[in-house]
Amino acid sequence: QVQLVESGGGLVQAGDSLRLSCAASGRTLSSYHMGWFRQAPGKERAFVAQISWRGGLTHYADSVKGRFTISRDNAKNTVYLQMNNLKPEDTAVYYCAAKATSSSWYPSLGDFGSWGQGTQVTVSS
Repeated sequence: QVQLVESGGGLVQAGDSLRLSCAASGRTLSSYHMGWFRQAPGKERAFVAQISWRGGLTHYADSVKGRFTISRDNAKNTVYLQMNNLKPEDTAVYYCAAKATSSSWYPSLGDFGSWGQGTQVTVSS
């Protein structure tokens, strides 16, 4: 199973940008579709974005479309989430996750078998 470690979170102001990274170890990331999810206090974990194993397909939640960009560098075994024009409602713990390429493309949380520990993103108004 792949191990995932997120980094890059922090405290920023509305309108700022952050780039999150998710580094993998144990197995090559090219064996997985990758996703980013987030969980705000008192809310369920929610889908943010996903990218196919070769990077050719991406999918975003409506709330982040046009502001966030998911990408991957399989040679570096790393997935990224570039977040621009951040809003206070983007405040959450952000998790990266991996799912087998045989899984449905629909971003069902239960299909993602490996998760990182999360990184906090706080956006002040």
